[in-house]
Amino acid sequence: MSDCRGIGHRYGCACCAPWLWRLAGPKKGLASRRSVLAAALGGSAFALSAGGAALSGDQTGASKLRQAPKALPVAALLGLASQAGGADRIWRNGQVITMDPTVPEGTALAVSNGRVIAVGSDDEIEGLAGTQTEVTDLDGRTVLPGLVDGHGHLANTALCLGFADLQPAPAGPVNSIGSLQQTLRDHLEREGLYEGWLIGRGYDESLIEEHRHPDRDDLDAVALDIPIFCWHVSGHFATGNSLALKLAGIKDSTGDPPGGIIRRRFQTREPDGVVEEHAMDLYTDVLPRFDGERLLDLLDEAQRRYAAWGITTAQDGASADDEISLLQHAAAAGRLDLDVVAYPWVRDPEELENLPPPEGYQGGLRIGGAKLVLDGSPQGKTAWLTEPYVSPPEGWPEDYLGYPLLEDDTVDALVDKLFARGWQVMAHCNGDRSGDQFLDAVDRATGTHGAGDRRPVMIHAQTVREDQLDRMVELGVLPSFFVAHTYYWGDWHRDAVLGEERAARISPAASALARGMHFTVHNDSPVVPSDSWRLLWSVVTRTTRSGAVLGEDQRLDVPTALGALTAEGAFQHFEEADKGRVAPGGRADLAIIAADPRKLEHAALADIEVSETVKDGRTIYRGDGAPAL
Repeated sequence: MSDCRGIGHRYGCACCAPWLWRLAGPKKGLASRRSVLAAALGGSAFALSAGGAALSGDQTGASKLRQAPKALPVAALLGLASQAGGADRIWRNGQVITMDPTVPEGTALAVSNGRVIAVGSDDEIEGLAGTQTEVTDLDGRTVLPGLVDGHGHLANTALCLGFADLQPAPAGPVNSIGSLQQTLRDHLEREGLYEGWLIGRGYDESLIEEHRHPDRDDLDAVALDIPIFCWHVSGHFATGNSLALKLAGIKDSTGDPPGGIIRRRFQTREPDGVVEEHAMDLYTDVLPRFDGERLLDLLDEAQRRYAAWGITTAQDGASADDEISLLQHAAAAGRLDLDVVAYPWVRDPEELENLPPPEGYQGGLRIGGAKLVLDGSPQGKTAWLTEPYVSPPEGWPEDYLGYPLLEDDTVDALVDKLFARGWQVMAHCNGDRSGDQFLDAVDRATGTHGAGDRRPVMIHAQTVREDQLDRMVELGVLPSFFVAHTYYWGDWHRDAVLGEERAARISPAASALARGMHFTVHNDSPVVPSDSWRLLWSVVTRTTRSGAVLGEDQRLDVPTALGALTAEGAFQHFEEADKGRVAPGGRADLAIIAADPRKLEHAALADIEVSETVKDGRTIYRGDGAPAL
């Protein structure tokens, strides 16, 4: 792996160019198992005009490629600004929260060549203005570092924007099976079919009146002659109508695949339409191909939404092959306004042989490492626990614990190979038993390869135990907590999933803080919207939908929570030298909001609105409806 660690790379550097401009098409056998996007680009190679131009030396297409601003000493940046007759941009008359302990606050900042060159008082920064400098009066507004997505799925978020929205409030309109059916009918009338299919996403059996998954009969009531497929909000379940089951080849004689379950009608072998975990592959293998240009348009909208919440660096965790291709496509076409760090999803050690290596940004995209998915969803009751669920799923015994998605030997081999290659590894672990599986694998790989600054990440870490946090400190494993669960499913976890004691400890961020651990927090979009401010509110208050507080002793103060959304996110991604702070020499990634969150009533944190988001010194979002620069 390059010593650059993805920081300061520029177009043409030897370690970056080979992976981005690879023209090999997606590996269809693997991609079709992993995602609806399996055929998103029709199996075509990443041979677009900008990519071809870069290879041929024709810079007409390659000029679209967004470059990371060069990392230069502050003195050099000031020199360039002086030569240009002043800073490119100045923001003044506000509150700058830098997250930089050396200069924690200011009232103004100056930017040149995509990087911050100074933070200070209005008078101090005024001297950097020239005749061509764009000066913005903040009028008391607050500047934060651009937010760094602790974990999410940008490409899948884009795809989901093209489906019928079946989410419950506040994210969507569905609160019952009946409203789900009507939403599908409305989408069919308004948008029509996509290649003959009606597709929805985001239903949640824990929050609809019936507290069950919609089955084939419910979807047959919408249409018998149209295949219907619906994703669960967690991404760990799906359901289809009778025609979809037929097209997927799911029938009485179809066995459960490894790591997956086909749900059946009571006391029969007949599938009821609902599938869990790896059994979803049976549906996704037959879903229609999605047009690449249409996906780019949806990706534009997904990025706009991220930017509207102040996010300047997004994550694409568990990326399928064609999700990587989509992001490469967007990078080459100059359509990534955000930086995107992708972590390809691996299930088998052999898959590592064909993955693009983790290297630096090109066109706003870099590969950060690889991701494993070790268990399922706690609200869906497929997360792998060490103690039984309070209320097991229908048909399961009282001692039901959930289940693993990969065998121990496979996890050990994957982590070992990733350590051997120097690649960062992330692992989805909702249940504490899957956390044990991951930590055991990290322990063994560390014993083989020695200690090092690898920053493996336990994604979600929702039921991680105190003894596991101690072990994570020893092994250098970082948690990224899905604290948004305290609001969206906190009541459900307490009453039907984990019980009061365990539910009060989901995403135990204060326990991690007490140990001096680095950690991040996240929304896991598209599971819930990437609303940074509702997330901030959740971290600080841990308030559920019913208004109860879930785990008062795990709440964080506002400054610490802001750090988890900024500086800690940069650290998790090995980008702390460049991002997560508003500091001279760092990239000019900014989120500008109306008020200082540290001074707001906690109840108001969820309602914060972003007035401007800046990426590398360029405005990519304005909250007043004015066009971005």
